Amino acid sequence: MTKLTRIAGAATLGSLAAAAALLAQAPAAAPRPSPMNAIAERYVKLVLAVGQHDADYVDSYFGPPEWKAEAERGQLPLRDIEQAAGQALADIPPLAEGDRDELAVLRHEYLRRQLEALRSRVRMLEGVKLTFDEESQALYDATAPTHPDSYFQAIIDEIARDLPGDGALVDRYDEFRSKFEIPHDRLQAVFDKAIAECRRRTLPHVQLPANESFTVEYVTDKPWSGYNWYQGNDRSLIQVNTDLPIYIDRAVDLACHEGYPGHHVYNALLEQKLLRDRGWIEYSVYALFSPQSLIAEGTANYGIEVAFPGDERLAFERDVLYPAAGLDPAQAAEYAKVQALVNKLAYAGNEAARRYLNGEIDRAGAVAWLTRYAMMPQARAEQRTRFFDTYRSYVINYNLGQDLVKQYVESRSGGDPARRWDEFVKLLASPRLPSGLSPR
Repeated sequence: MTKLTRIAGAATLGSLAAAAALLAQAPAAAPRPSPMNAIAERYVKLVLAVGQHDADYVDSYFGPPEWKAEAERGQLPLRDIEQAAGQALADIPPLAEGDRDELAVLRHEYLRRQLEALRSRVRMLEGVKLTFDEESQALYDATAPTHPDSYFQAIIDEIARDLPGDGALVDRYDEFRSKFEIPHDRLQAVFDKAIAECRRRTLPHVQLPANESFTVEYVTDKPWSGYNWYQGNDRSLIQVNTDLPIYIDRAVDLACHEGYPGHHVYNALLEQKLLRDRGWIEYSVYALFSPQSLIAEGTANYGIEVAFPGDERLAFERDVLYPAAGLDPAQAAEYAKVQALVNKLAYAGNEAARRYLNGEIDRAGAVAWLTRYAMMPQARAEQRTRFFDTYRSYVINYNLGQDLVKQYVESRSGGDPARRWDEFVKLLASPRLPSGLSPR
């Protein structure tokens, strides 16, 4: 991998080694003794223990280094991990009568549900087979709706009317979209401008730590298009996969989703508000296959709309990003219109994953289905099936997560833009679960 982009944010680091040194100097605050803090410590150690069996499970950890070393030395068997998680669940104390601290109340349910998801993941590692919907409910506290082929076909018919011509629609779309690819030698300039604008729009609404920052790297040979690796101490490493073409709309998508007000902001707020201020040690670790991921991905996707309401995104892309990429700004509105239609196919990926993971179709069938109903060219569809192999039902966290978060925030904000930011930020810094996102 090659680091191409400067560090974005209030402070800079020369390397990840420097970040590690800072973490060593500023360890997580020690939690105050309490029954729930004891449960939280057991939870963290169990997550680290699962990570010895599942390389993808621990997405980030910046707690006491001796706990990680202990997990590596101990190599606790899966059966013992499951039993210990069950005991931790049984030992969660009842809520104190009359407790009016909303976050403390949410914390009880959060730890319970995270431990349940951990047990489910351990059972999967032991060989238990779950259907797509059973798995998503067990791991992410949610089940995505099912759509028939006719639902997607109606959207595709609408897209076809905007892209007339001969040949397969996916090929016509691919040809149309090729005019909006960011040249590789302009990626850094375009992403720098997108990141700066996303940060500018976020800072008036979010009180971030003074030293927050992130590094952007461009990588290859990954099953995802972008990833935020939170390092702790208010710093992230963001990687962008360049295996396939990167189109102009992905600049704002990735800058918001991975950075501001997405994953980077989400993790920094949890570290600041819950780990440092309250001493809740469970927020020193992020278990990827858990309900937390639906909140993380849902807020990251919905955050794009929060940062760029109405036509503001189109105006910024047309006036700033198109010229930076050397593209024709006069075509920005047409591209945005087509992309808005294609985005209606978001749940097509869920349907392909559900059928593929349930054994109803094989890989070739999944690729064909994605090509037909998700408008993905062959190479992109093949990359998506690699994502299914690795992350399985995780796919629901992007689209269902976005819809649930949007419904929750907008039901509480009443359409007021300022209140929308307030409710969004409160959600970012809370232990609320997916099942707790239903409107009041």
